[in-house]
Amino acid sequence: MQKTKTAAESAPASVVRIIKKYPNRRLYDTDTSTYITLAEVKTLVMNGDAFVVRDAKSNEDLTRSILLQIILEEETAGVPMFTEQVLANIIRFYGHSMQGFMGSYLEKNVQIFMDMQQRMTDQSRSISPEAWQNFMNLQSPMMQGMMGTYLEQSRNALSQMQEQMQKNSEQMLSAMGLKR
Repeated sequence: MQKTKTAAESAPASVVRIIKKYPNRRLYDTDTSTYITLAEVKTLVMNGDAFVVRDAKSNEDLTRSILLQIILEEETAGVPMFTEQVLANIIRFYGHSMQGFMGSYLEKNVQIFMDMQQRMTDQSRSISPEAWQNFMNLQSPMMQGMMGTYLEQSRNALSQMQEQMQKNSEQMLSAMGLKR
């Protein structure tokens, strides 16, 4: 299965911000030569800035743990995005043979949703507030069309995941000398 690249891995090395995490839990932005807070790291994420968080001593990549920490803070403060049921279902996939596929499926769906949101944002710039209100009404044919497109893309992502699972299963059975 192909591993997708993070924003930091995709960006040229000269543009990736390095943030060092020290044992005292402080985060040091080497780009600005200042200590920054988790809220400021969240701002980097929101702005789409490429960065990597490294342990100051071992140089270990800590980016995922910092991103998870931001999610935890967001989930415990204010209105959470994930219900207990969603979190429990995600946990059930850890250690399951479908773990890698589930991660890929979620990533594709979030990207599809973000693309749809960007298209809506681009379109809203030329629409009056009243027209935008009508557009956002779920009864609007345009909104139904966009949601239908999103659902179709989501269905296609699931279909691709199922095809990949089928190919992997056939390869594994073939390697074991078993034919389907």
